[in-house]
Amino acid sequence: MMLCQHCGKNVATTFIKKTINGETTQSHLCSECAAELGYDSMFNSFGFDFGNFWGSLFAEPAKKSLSDAVRCEGCGHSFSEIVESGKAGCPSCYTTFYDRLLPSIQRIHGKTGHTGKVPTGASDKLKKDKELERLRAELAKCIAAQQYEKCAELRDRIRELEKEDR
Repeated sequence: MMLCQHCGKNVATTFIKKTINGETTQSHLCSECAAELGYDSMFNSFGFDFGNFWGSLFAEPAKKSLSDAVRCEGCGHSFSEIVESGKAGCPSCYTTFYDRLLPSIQRIHGKTGHTGKVPTGASDKLKKDKELERLRAELAKCIAAQQYEKCAELRDRIRELEKEDR
């Protein structure tokens, strides 16, 4: 625990690092001294409000009023607390707030399902299923791009793999 370098009484919660002409100085201040010295409003000048940033990612303004009514059974967090911190409190938060988190997860990650690699010790059936899934996705892209020769090749490869499963 470090004490404030200005008053010497309270615990330092604000840490300022300045580099001027290659010389770096550090200040450790409590919140009261930081406010007194003007460091509390320093980040307001950037015009970026983190609360609004996370709020825009996770909830529409109309839905925010309902966010405190429901709390996660696992950790007790409300949806507005998740919005403020930008982090889910526990795995149960994802099921409790699924409908409100899903659009944000899609917006941030582009998809909602994990699409990791096939494990090296996986069964041949699983490997074929993953390959079929990949080929079908590629086929859909080729159809949209009107690459019909490539579509025919992919179609034939898909049929071969499907015959092997029977």
